[in-house]
Amino acid sequence: MAKTAKPLPSLEWLQPRLKISRVASLLSFFCLAALLLVWNLGYANVPGKLLWVILAMQLAPLLLLAPGLLLGTARAHAWACFVVNLYFIQGVLAAFDPSKALYGWLLTGLSLSLFCAALMFTRWRFQYERKLAGEV
Repeated sequence: MAKTAKPLPSLEWLQPRLKISRVASLLSFFCLAALLLVWNLGYANVPGKLLWVILAMQLAPLLLLAPGLLLGTARAHAWACFVVNLYFIQGVLAAFDPSKALYGWLLTGLSLSLFCAALMFTRWRFQYERKLAGEV
């Protein structure tokens, strides 16, 4: 039995969803980076040089993704879905520590929102490009 191809949504349906998901992913991305900066610089009790090493290690994956996310490429958003899982795990682990519970829940929520928004942007962007190419 051959499967019939599911028809693609119209361009008018995809365009607002692309904009909303891109804005949501960028907002989540920058809030995640800001949370990491604020937490490490303001609340984490880490000595000077070690603080900058930890901060660099936490922000390096985000900095690698930043150009692609700012340009709105679907591949960068897809990679963000993989990378953000590291922050989700870190947030869940921090949420179990009573002294870091708020930080953990914020990190978990922001990483989850970035994951969902980037995933939807990737899906809708590829559908949009397929529709522009003439696929029905």
